[in-house]
Amino acid sequence: MTLSTFNRRESPLWQIVEFLQRKGSATIKEIEELLGVTTTAVRQHLTTLQAEGYIERRPVHSGVGRPHHAYFTTAKVQELFACHCDDLALTLLEEVFHLEGESRATELLDRVGTRLAGKYASSVRSTLLQDRVGELAQALNGNGVLADALTANEEIVLRTYNCPFHELAQEHREICEMDRSMLEKVLGTDVSLSQCMLEGHAGCTFTVVAAARNGSAATGNGHAAHD
Repeated sequence: MTLSTFNRRESPLWQIVEFLQRKGSATIKEIEELLGVTTTAVRQHLTTLQAEGYIERRPVHSGVGRPHHAYFTTAKVQELFACHCDDLALTLLEEVFHLEGESRATELLDRVGTRLAGKYASSVRSTLLQDRVGELAQALNGNGVLADALTANEEIVLRTYNCPFHELAQEHREICEMDRSMLEKVLGTDVSLSQCMLEGHAGCTFTVVAAARNGSAATGNGHAAHD
């Protein structure tokens, strides 16, 4: 099964996968409410996703009483969000590290991040930081990166639930730094990576610091994107 098989957001299978990625887990009843279909239809979709290895069913203990069952995505789901260029990108990056050294490779990634920032900057127009984070989340969603703008403990947070460079980032964590730096360039303020999916978290959490940085948001004309 491929991303085209899901037909992206129009497919019930894709809606289930995206819902589980964002929420962490869900029961059959919650998925019924999401799709507006019968229990039988939901079970058919879940059976398909389980057979393909994209989701799994686990018991969940919540307080007193017998545990209930919920559905979770597996690591295989990251394949659906990958940019499908990881083999080539990984080989090229490894060659840069080998031939040019870590410093030049880091410089290359910074240039890539700047081009990505230029791509997203055109969608981030508000002067209010919280609104800018919301606009960036919307732009990321439009490019296949599941993202939410949240307020947690009086902090502005950008949360992503998948990574188009997942396999590449597993080999070179510099990719995570590139993403963090790219967000800073777009938002025009400091951003810290407080949780990372590569460390076992359900997603990546970027904490946005309200104090303005020197300079403004990116205005470059780069054409690279999360796709």
